Amino acid sequence: MAEDELAAFRECWKQELKSNKEEQRLVCVPPQEVPGQSGEKHLKNRYFEDLENVDKTRSPPKTAEDGCTEDEERAVAGKADSEEQPQYVSIAHSLLDGRTSPLLDRIQEERTRRKRQYDNMTNECRASLQQQPKKKAKKKEELLDQLIQDLNEVNDIPFFDIELPYELALKIFQYLSCAELGRCAQVSRAWRVLAEDGVLWFRMCMREGYHQDASVSDSPCWKSTLRDCRNSAKTVRSNWKNRVGSISQLQFELGKVLCDVSSCDNFVLAGYTSGDVRLWDTLHWDSTASYLKINSLSANSEPRPYVSHVQVNSTVAAAAYEDGCVDVWSTETGGETIHHYQIPGRIQALALSPDSPVLCSASGPNIRLDCADDRGYWRTLCQTQLPKTVESLVLVPGRGPQSPLVALTAEEAVYILDPQEEEPRMLHAVYGHPVTCLDASDSDVAFGVKRTGWAMHDGGNKIHIYSLETGKPVACVGNSLGDFTCINLRESPPHLLVCGNKDRRVRVFDLRAGSSVASLYAHHLGVTSIQADDWKIVSGGGEGLVCVWEMRMGAKLWEIHNRHPVRHVRFNTSTLVTANIPDDKSPRGACITDDDLTAHRRHRGVICNYDFSEDALSQDHILPICRSDYVESSGYNYNIGLVVPYDRLSGSHPSHIDVQSKPELDSVSD
Repeated sequence: MAEDELAAFRECWKQELKSNKEEQRLVCVPPQEVPGQSGEKHLKNRYFEDLENVDKTRSPPKTAEDGCTEDEERAVAGKADSEEQPQYVSIAHSLLDGRTSPLLDRIQEERTRRKRQYDNMTNECRASLQQQPKKKAKKKEELLDQLIQDLNEVNDIPFFDIELPYELALKIFQYLSCAELGRCAQVSRAWRVLAEDGVLWFRMCMREGYHQDASVSDSPCWKSTLRDCRNSAKTVRSNWKNRVGSISQLQFELGKVLCDVSSCDNFVLAGYTSGDVRLWDTLHWDSTASYLKINSLSANSEPRPYVSHVQVNSTVAAAAYEDGCVDVWSTETGGETIHHYQIPGRIQALALSPDSPVLCSASGPNIRLDCADDRGYWRTLCQTQLPKTVESLVLVPGRGPQSPLVALTAEEAVYILDPQEEEPRMLHAVYGHPVTCLDASDSDVAFGVKRTGWAMHDGGNKIHIYSLETGKPVACVGNSLGDFTCINLRESPPHLLVCGNKDRRVRVFDLRAGSSVASLYAHHLGVTSIQADDWKIVSGGGEGLVCVWEMRMGAKLWEIHNRHPVRHVRFNTSTLVTANIPDDKSPRGACITDDDLTAHRRHRGVICNYDFSEDALSQDHILPICRSDYVESSGYNYNIGLVVPYDRLSGSHPSHIDVQSKPELDSVSD
């Protein structure tokens, strides 16, 4: 504040005090030297400062003529001032009182003591207090000068973080959100240091699911890291909704038919009718692990057996063949197999643990469970047999190679296989009601049951959820007339279950209430694959359509179509992998070994990898059906070459089109 403005401000307050002097009941105040006036020594006064220097300038308390002490006179003056003095003087007085007692409880205690003294005052003491108007005016002038001086000197406001240890204050701040930490950082310098502590923002990144494997020292500023992660997530969600990103088709052999597909993280594994298995690493396309060699027994046989099942996780990839052989590779090294065995008969089901090297296979009623130890050596944990043929099986995640757990279905029965037990334990069995689909999370197992005959009048087909710890039923949802074809419990949001049905609908159930959250009419040939997260649902149908839904609104965001049924749908934050696998592995009417690309495209199937983390402003990353900009010589999906501008070529016309073949994009138009 400039000197002339400060002087004018001070003079204004003084004039206002003098104008109200005649109407106020004044109190006697002992004379004291006030720092800040001209010609007197300058004293620095701050909050929480020792009052020793200030007490020296004050005269000792004296007894008034009527027997009242000066402390009692001040108490009466405080009460009287609070009734008639201007509001700004009351504010100044309370601020000055707070200099020696910053804590609220001390201020309240002092107010209570003064009020008690005021109530004990006699009328004689009150009369004597009214005889000293000059001292009261002087005190008000001193309060005004001292308030202005303190406001000029104070540059920091002490709070609890000065009184408390830094670690304890940090413990309190960790319960605040990002917005609350931002508000606290504007209070003072000390609070700003606390609100921008790297440990707080590192823990916040962990809670929101970013950089789960990182440590505190990995980033110089975790606050900026969290901001960048949130902005990226917001961009990815917008790209998901608007279908903006890049698309790539994973093709291996044009002359062979796709048999099965599995994906995990950035790995995509595919098996073909030629007996070949291909692994793609979508983060490192030139990885040497992409080329997997089959075992010598299958390689020497002619014709080579089809690949019936494939499974992949972050460490190993497995494939089962029609002749009962099973091969296992490492996703890091690829090349030769690291484990191989053969089961008599055709393998009906193959399952790989999503987080550990544990593999389970079933051939007829026979079951075999293998795992790798810490040194990478594979061994057989158990071999057992069920009374009926195994139709599907799934490994429970989160168990590890030390204590794996397998859920199996055999017609109308559901079993739990624990290697530590002698025989598989039956979890559910109702005669005449076969199980149609199965999935398991780390704590529950869910399966769809087909109800026929008299049971159809009891609400139709159901989905049962059992607890793996107790073996007791947890919930029973659904009342559909059609059979449940697919269930996704493992990757669904907490307390939710998403499933598909032959009645063309996608349903989401709340397991806590046992009620339906969403029911979407999706695919006219039934739902074949499904997955959901906290805001969207991705479904695939028998007609070859992949649909993306917004869960809260129940609206379809976009869809994309290919010829064959969708047998595989898996997505993470920014990528989506879909696989259209033909039902007929030996097509008629065309020789699959010919070089006719039309025949290949019609029968081979397709794997699509969508990446929604690309720049939304780039024209190359837009995925609509037709995105021709009248500049390129060929269209995007319809193989239409537009001659633009038409006046560049003699004799050309705007309606002239040139149909060209674009093999790498042909399957999108199917």
